[in-house]
Amino acid sequence: MASSWNRREFLQKTSAATLAALAAGAPVSSLLSGCAESRKPGQTAGTADTVILLWMAGGMAHTETFDPKKYTPFSTGMEGNRVLSTFKSVPTILDGVHFSEGLESIGNVMDKGTLIRSYVAADMGHILHSRHQYHWHTSYEPPQSVAAPHLGAWIAKELGAKNPVIPAFIDIGQRFTLGEGEELKAFHTAGFLGNEYGPFLIADPSQGLESVRPPVGMNARRFERRNQLYNDLISDSPVGEFGSDYQKESLKRSMEQAYILLNSPEAKAFDLSTEPKKSYDIYNTGRFGLGCLMARRLTEQGARFISVTTEYEPFKGWDTHENGHTRLEGMKKMIDGPIAQLIKDLDKTGRLDRTLIVLASEFSRDIMVEGRPGEKVQEQVKQPDILSDLKFYGMHRHFTDGCSLLMFGGGVKKGFVYGKTADERPCKTIENPVRIEAIHQTIYHALGIAPDTHYEIEKRPFYMTPDGVARPVMELLA
Repeated sequence: MASSWNRREFLQKTSAATLAALAAGAPVSSLLSGCAESRKPGQTAGTADTVILLWMAGGMAHTETFDPKKYTPFSTGMEGNRVLSTFKSVPTILDGVHFSEGLESIGNVMDKGTLIRSYVAADMGHILHSRHQYHWHTSYEPPQSVAAPHLGAWIAKELGAKNPVIPAFIDIGQRFTLGEGEELKAFHTAGFLGNEYGPFLIADPSQGLESVRPPVGMNARRFERRNQLYNDLISDSPVGEFGSDYQKESLKRSMEQAYILLNSPEAKAFDLSTEPKKSYDIYNTGRFGLGCLMARRLTEQGARFISVTTEYEPFKGWDTHENGHTRLEGMKKMIDGPIAQLIKDLDKTGRLDRTLIVLASEFSRDIMVEGRPGEKVQEQVKQPDILSDLKFYGMHRHFTDGCSLLMFGGGVKKGFVYGKTADERPCKTIENPVRIEAIHQTIYHALGIAPDTHYEIEKRPFYMTPDGVARPVMELLA
């Protein structure tokens, strides 16, 4: 991939792929009956029914979170190359395993999960967050000639809804009115699988109930008229003009599903005001924390796939181009309590056994290296060799050769650590590298989805992971 490949080209290519997906007919597959009937002899049923993806959008530094190195306190005039971690390491519940200071609550539930310290992100030339996020969520490097389905859409298609009232794929926390919003939309889609398998979007969990009911003052009859008008607008939209019969029917089914939810008792799961105050206060660290609370409530109601994100907005959140140390103090406070409480709540009710929780980010960060050792890419962050100000103290450059993931429940090992990164710069993966296609296949395996699941698109097979050759990391599973 050429290093000059930019956001505009990404958007043009993915937009073209979306139109191609609209024009495509129904996916042709030998698996039309669904995953349950496609299992090969000897393949076991899944160990999980539900997936919750906790997405640390923006690039979460592994050495500042779940893979701490030697702590180097700030001092004016210090050499940047000396800085490995800007936080002290603290013990977790697992003997000999430490996390970065500020993640004590998650550390105390690691006896219920697996820590992967050797995720390696793709080398795609010039680093662009939305491109790497596209790759992580779809397993395909952009651009593609067709719109690649999101991980959650594959799961919704192959397994269907656990509860026919609750959308099978729910995405919480990401707005598309921010920078790179159009690029983010490119992978928040079911692609050629059809709209009915796409995400039910909830930008703000504190207003989740607004997502499943008509606006104030709109009665049922008026809502019906609005729904008919919406169908008329669809007919005049690109879907109506360019879409295949399959895509049009899929969109109609997605609207029917939304209407069913609107009138169901399960809609109360979206109303966080009914949560007991003691529980609500634990989760209420902001929109991400409340998203974790909503994920727990939706899991209780039979959701199939839920994504909760800290939200990607350029230069905000985990996208630390300066003030990295200070920024991460706040990010840790946002995620530590809610994630730990989500795991404890699901464990207490017995649901964790069948719920696979995955915490991940598109790549990691380093204070000096942009890209990976030996394959550096264009510098995007001005980082001095000598730190004259606290704002330069932190992991500000994009690093793709060593990242951390967490997995809980759903059949993964408990209290297990997999992979290793170097203790000295560059803190790259040195044992058991894991790439995204293997992570996806591990998730699919836990759900009981056959590894060779594919559909015929544009007269060629399109697999859940490229070429259908990836295999799950069986060492992660109990």
